[in-house]
Amino acid sequence: MDDATKKRRLEAYRRLCHEQGRRCTIQQQAILEAVLDLDDHPTADQIFDIVKKTVPNLSRTTVYRALENIARMGLISKACHPGSAIRYDRRIEVHHHLICLRCDGITDITDATLDSLNLPDTSGFDFEVQDFRVQLRGICRRCREKERKGE
Repeated sequence: MDDATKKRRLEAYRRLCHEQGRRCTIQQQAILEAVLDLDDHPTADQIFDIVKKTVPNLSRTTVYRALENIARMGLISKACHPGSAIRYDRRIEVHHHLICLRCDGITDITDATLDSLNLPDTSGFDFEVQDFRVQLRGICRRCREKERKGE
């Protein structure tokens, strides 16, 4: 993420905190910055390990709560899949994921065909779709190569 985009996202965070009457703490800003600096869909524990180096009094609970709040604000997104920890994504625009079933790796994919999928009518469930992300699950090249080598 370029510096200008990161700066705009941090400013949006401070503005939203003010508008919503939330505290805007140094810990939360450091957590958001850590997510924005990474492009590999980190877990909350990975973010904790990174931020703890500069914010020594940080607790895991603070990281989990801050990540959830920042995601609800729309400044980061959550990339979830069964059997794995929640991963956080600095990309908030529409995109999709390739998920490896062996290593749990997540790769971003942007595809106009996936973006324009016709969604089913969910009105019978009294459910309003607000967003969707496609997850394509399979085995990444690195894991396939390991399997071929018998590792």
